[in-house]
Amino acid sequence: MAQKKLSIRIDGQLITAEEGQTILEAAKANGKYIPTLCALDGLTSVGACRVCLVEVSGVDRLFPACTTPIQDGMSVTTNSARLTRYRRMSVQLLLIERNHICSVCVSNGHCELQSMATALGVNTVEFAYNYPKLSVDTSHPRYVLDHNRCILCTRCVRVCAELEGAHVWDVTSRGIHARVTSEMNEKWGQSASCTNCGKCVQACPTGALAEKGWAVEEMVKKLGTITSLAHRRGVQV
Repeated sequence: MAQKKLSIRIDGQLITAEEGQTILEAAKANGKYIPTLCALDGLTSVGACRVCLVEVSGVDRLFPACTTPIQDGMSVTTNSARLTRYRRMSVQLLLIERNHICSVCVSNGHCELQSMATALGVNTVEFAYNYPKLSVDTSHPRYVLDHNRCILCTRCVRVCAELEGAHVWDVTSRGIHARVTSEMNEKWGQSASCTNCGKCVQACPTGALAEKGWAVEEMVKKLGTITSLAHRRGVQV
């Protein structure tokens, strides 16, 4: 059954989108860019990073584009001074909560967080650094998990559950104490469910998950392999 078509405006342009789509999906389908760090085609959206916030006409508060469904007649603004201010703040908060020293990271030059900070003009942070010294899990024979670089986007959790069906990853605790954890809070290398597929590594937007053996700046993630696999399997966003 064909989806009902709805008319909305994005940055003043009238577009047609399908009922049930989110603002982010509708924008992307019509060539409109909305920045995001946690959303990934083929995975369910959770609104974790708050970078994709947009303005909706007639409503004072901001909405995460990745989880907000479109409504007929909706008018959306994706770029404004207010949104830029909030996005810069969101990226800065991500930077101060972890130890993102780009110069010694395998993803330097290929990191989505780094690219987002550059695009938004975030050269320094306005807040005090508040990150603890976290562990690095090297127990897996092929991959490494560096909690110091994790932004809790949960892409790894979702890609493992929704595409691989292994359910290795989850998030434990709250706030600054929140961590990505493998099953039963065991070391990754001790996981009985991990299939060694590497999808979580490829989906990670930073250097938190990486392949062993790569030097600084060498780790290039292959997001296209994740999204194409999701669409071939018919996974709904």
